[in-house]
Amino acid sequence: MNLLRRGVDITVIALWLGHESIETTQMYLHADMAIKEKALARANKSNLPPKRYRPTDHLLAFLESL
Repeated sequence: MNLLRRGVDITVIALWLGHESIETTQMYLHADMAIKEKALARANKSNLPPKRYRPTDHLLAFLESL
């Protein structure tokens, strides 16, 4: 996890650890909350409040007709 936090590429880490595939190394990314928090902090740099999607009446009518 320290290597990931320091920006070492995941493919390099996978090679060093002897993982057969990158998917094995991916589970470490999913487990690290610090990396997730850092990514979320970068996601909304515009300081605009998040908006919720509102479908149009036309779209709702179409979906109801299915």
